[in-house]
Amino acid sequence: MKAKRPTLREILRVIFVYREEARIDLFALFPWLKSFFAHRKYFALIRSFGDLAFTVLILAGLFGPQDPSRNAMLFIAWGVWWTSIVLSWFFVGRMWCGFCPFPGLGRLLQRLKLSRNKWPPRWLSKYCAYLSTALFALIVWAEAVFHMKHSPLATAILLLLILLGATALASLYRGQAWCRHFCPLGKIIGSAATLSLMEFRALLERCRGCQTFACKRGKDGKPGCPVYLGAYAARNNLICLVCGHCVPLCERDSPRLFLRHPLKELIINKGRYLTCTYIIPFLMASQFARFVQEKTSWYPGFKSSLFGSEALAFSFLLAFFFALFLLVIRLGAELFTIYEDELFGRFSPMVPVLVPLAFTGELVYRLEYLLHEMGQFFPVLGRQIGVPLLTGLTFEIPEKAIHLFLSLILLAGLAGACYTAYLLARREFEGLVPTKNLVLIIGLAWLITAFYLYFVRIY
Repeated sequence: MKAKRPTLREILRVIFVYREEARIDLFALFPWLKSFFAHRKYFALIRSFGDLAFTVLILAGLFGPQDPSRNAMLFIAWGVWWTSIVLSWFFVGRMWCGFCPFPGLGRLLQRLKLSRNKWPPRWLSKYCAYLSTALFALIVWAEAVFHMKHSPLATAILLLLILLGATALASLYRGQAWCRHFCPLGKIIGSAATLSLMEFRALLERCRGCQTFACKRGKDGKPGCPVYLGAYAARNNLICLVCGHCVPLCERDSPRLFLRHPLKELIINKGRYLTCTYIIPFLMASQFARFVQEKTSWYPGFKSSLFGSEALAFSFLLAFFFALFLLVIRLGAELFTIYEDELFGRFSPMVPVLVPLAFTGELVYRLEYLLHEMGQFFPVLGRQIGVPLLTGLTFEIPEKAIHLFLSLILLAGLAGACYTAYLLARREFEGLVPTKNLVLIIGLAWLITAFYLYFVRIY
């Protein structure tokens, strides 16, 4: 029976009014969407296009002009590609990971039976949050210290190193072990996907009694979940790639794609996942460090005091802001008055409050580069490929328009942070958080947002 189409009011209520049980089954509403996931050829075509574009991008970085004004791969990599990934977090969760080109070569090796095809060891699961955070720290550090947004060669080398890591793990372990355990971008995307408007879940009442677990193990020669999860075990957006492998495998028509309230997962989890506990403060620290490096007048003098070393100066800023945001998380936990439960275990209630600020902050940082540089894309491309006609197709977005747009995004993140704090204090921890403490928590969110606004020259 065809699902009753929800009204616009019902859809808006799901998105803007928090009710834990409220969600809309998008597969029932749009059968073509389910067909898209079930027919793997669509994913294969998109992945093939992505692999080709990725290859061209790397070749352009390695062998193309090294002058930033003559190589469009920088804008495509740091402006279009990375900004698109960040935008996808808010709408489709980790679906980007289902199309990501990094595991492509590894999948080919596995199809050719050139992999050991072992199960990943337990230590990967135990320490992956620390290892992936360290790798992300290394990427952010290298991006800033080597000024990768201005270096085609450095950008290409970074992409090759990530590709090498994904391929090496694919040659050792089955599935996409890199994506599940190591990928620093995957951990960031997984943490951000907790804010997504969509969630990929199984109808658990249909999973009861299942003996095959085909969604996880595969069947009839078709591979199962590439990250060893299975639809029945997808309880959050941290790991599930929204790749749809489980849709054609399930005999009970259980996997579903739901529209939900974007703060739902933050409220339910309350900051109890180790991944978010480390990723969020480091991501925010890296944003503040990058803003200081690129925007403040005093940074050059600060760098000079450290022997002119970009590495030392940026490392100091990164460590300082990381410690500062860890302190904010600790202070927030004290203000919530509850951060441990006999059944729930330890959790960090301030982390969910910071999540909307962290990821709107990253979006603003990437969008600012995109909006400032997009007017020069065609001239740069024209110089690169030798088409003079393109060099005249230049334009500039007014600075005030950019500032206004970015400020609205930051204020949307602030609204999400304040609403999260309110829901935690007044619903989840009802009667435990004094009103003055809630005011202080919201005040911390306002203060952090004020610094973001200052850095993008809105203040």
